[in-house]
Amino acid sequence: MDSQAVRTAMVRKLEAQGVSNLAVLAAMRAVERHRFVDSALVNQAYEDTSLPIGLGQTISKPNVVARMAELLCHGHTEKLGRVLEIGTGCGYQAAVLSHLSREVYSIERLRGLHERARENLRMLRIANLHLLLGDGMLGYPRGAPYSAIIAAAGGEDVPDAWVDQLAVGGRLVAPAATGPGRQNLVVIDKTAQGVSRTVLEAVHFVPLKSGIA
Repeated sequence: MDSQAVRTAMVRKLEAQGVSNLAVLAAMRAVERHRFVDSALVNQAYEDTSLPIGLGQTISKPNVVARMAELLCHGHTEKLGRVLEIGTGCGYQAAVLSHLSREVYSIERLRGLHERARENLRMLRIANLHLLLGDGMLGYPRGAPYSAIIAAAGGEDVPDAWVDQLAVGGRLVAPAATGPGRQNLVVIDKTAQGVSRTVLEAVHFVPLKSGIA
């Protein structure tokens, strides 16, 4: 599939939806989303919709990926440092983050998805991306501190482990429950004075779970 034209159209739509960070738009233009979905869904790969990737999980809408990446990059004129992604899924967002960061650690708790992401990403040979099988609720202390943390699943609250592993000056973007049946994007900024929390728009992500399966 020659996806350059449809990727360009997708990026134009993202711009129309309010995404303005040039580095994020370039990353979204560079990564071929159709390589991360089932062959039966390739024709829908560049639509602004989430798609099933197996094991009850989904690949997020391009708009959500771009929005969260833009929030992560807020205030940065250069690449992010070390980034932790919770929930590799099929590997698409990890590939996007690799364009925006010096180093990415991406952790997935479902072995089947971890292996699928590894297969999807193998041919791309992304040198600054490390895929890990593990319990994302615990973060990845060995790589800490992180200049940014992003999560692709939402729990009752943001785990303390993630905040602990965030560097001073760092930012965390994750979905979290904000009431019965409600989930919103939450941004946590860590400064020398403490931690600030901002609740943004409503979202719908798969539930955050512990353990390895």
